Amino acid sequence: MSNKSMQAILVNEYGGPNVLKIATVERPKQQKDEVLVRIVYATIIPLDYKIRNGWLQEVFPVTLPYIPGFYASGVVEEVGQDVVDFKPGDRIFGSIRGAYSEYGIAKVHELVKMPDILTFEDAATIKAGAETAWKALFTEGELQSGQTVLIHAAAGGVGQFAVQLAKWKGATVIATASTSNMDFVKSLGADQVIDYTLTAFEDVVKEVDLVIDSIGGETENRSWAVLKKGGILVALTQDPSQENAQKYGVTAKFNTKFPTYANLQSLTELIADGTIKAAIDSIFPLNQANKALEKSEARHGRGRILLHINSI
Repeated sequence: MSNKSMQAILVNEYGGPNVLKIATVERPKQQKDEVLVRIVYATIIPLDYKIRNGWLQEVFPVTLPYIPGFYASGVVEEVGQDVVDFKPGDRIFGSIRGAYSEYGIAKVHELVKMPDILTFEDAATIKAGAETAWKALFTEGELQSGQTVLIHAAAGGVGQFAVQLAKWKGATVIATASTSNMDFVKSLGADQVIDYTLTAFEDVVKEVDLVIDSIGGETENRSWAVLKKGGILVALTQDPSQENAQKYGVTAKFNTKFPTYANLQSLTELIADGTIKAAIDSIFPLNQANKALEKSEARHGRGRILLHINSI
């Protein structure tokens, strides 16, 4: 393989995991304001399989064939002529479109330098889970010390960070999880863990200040009644019902705001110093991206699923 080509996962048609094919493609070339990254870990998120299945063609159009992936950690390989903040060899993480590949392109503002004590594995989880949890709790959810939050799917890639960050903030955390994840969620610091397979959360929870809902559908419908008047529901998967929000006297937000660069740096430090731990469910090689996405789609993971692409 020449040094201007690379291995990548291509999706030539919409469909199940079998449409993911490993291929040799041309290595992308950075523009003058862009950075070429040698990817170490790419993160698997639910959006990846939803796009691949063809479910989001109207809201998230892609041109086939495409390389999946949004977030990764890696090392700067080359920089465009206008780039001053990064140099080859810098360890970084961030938003890298087409991350299921050996190399990817990013704009300068989409990358963050990694502290020396942060691992590439942990760094790959920040944009995909920790950042979402931060913005749901604090940017959208306005969570304060002493308040109570209900976090659905607390063992998942976002939920695990939401539990820890809410505790760090000084909130009381109620979490829902499956039987097999109860002990894991307790270990994250949740004050109360509800096994949703045995107990309807609305029967035992009331008067919470904030609900973080990464499930939607029926779970959202059952969540309105547990909020106190003036409370907030932050939905991560779908635009929540404003009609229900009005009916129950609460605020409903779709998770669309972004943390500031300073927020992201705080988060990076919390993970680097071990205050917040990133649970990693499993790691697959690039040529098993289909298996990684199958695992993601099964929705029983504990923490993040990663692709290990290059060794450093």
